[in-house]
Amino acid sequence: MRLILPVIFGLGGATLLVALGLWQLQRLDWKEGMIADMASRIGAPPIALPRDPDPSADNFVPVSLNGRVDGRPLRVLGAWREGGAGFRIIAPVETEDGRRVMVDLGIVPLDNVDREAEVALTEGPLEITGNLNWPDDLNPGTPDPDGKIWFARDVDSMAETLGTERVMIVARNVVPEAGPVPVPVGLEGIPNNHLGYAIQWFGLALVWLGMTVFLLWRIRRRTI
Repeated sequence: MRLILPVIFGLGGATLLVALGLWQLQRLDWKEGMIADMASRIGAPPIALPRDPDPSADNFVPVSLNGRVDGRPLRVLGAWREGGAGFRIIAPVETEDGRRVMVDLGIVPLDNVDREAEVALTEGPLEITGNLNWPDDLNPGTPDPDGKIWFARDVDSMAETLGTERVMIVARNVVPEAGPVPVPVGLEGIPNNHLGYAIQWFGLALVWLGMTVFLLWRIRRRTI
């Protein structure tokens, strides 16, 4: 009778830990499928900018357009993989067919922020190839914009400020070069640690079972 409760407790805990490991394996399958879908979208041939792009169905879809910078760009403070902090330049672009959209032209280092002037003064048409994107940069701790500096790419607020459609294209290539270095949409920042999490849960399940066996052995020895 003294062994029943430890057995139930031990098997119940191990079952829960194994279930968490299996759940992480399911998450792994989902994440790998999502990454594969994103990779196929990002790498597809560019198409003309859709008339009414959908943030879900058209996210990461490659597009090409011709237009010109029409207004002062916004600066977004952020990290630069190539070295240190910098400003992402979000420019209002008027397309040849009269639409007004936002283009993330890329980043300039903090020590060379004067290059932003090249964007504002760009004359003539730009040939832009990039990916539609509705970035999820906001979090509860994101400060509000401070004057000319933003701290996240907030598509809705930026569109209202710049007077554009709620559409952002993250540039892969701009001809002629507009100044900032393009930072194309990629998969590098997407975490995929579910296999490691699953191994941890399965390992904890084995440890739990081992502790249960040890506890049962100690109880049995005391009753002999």
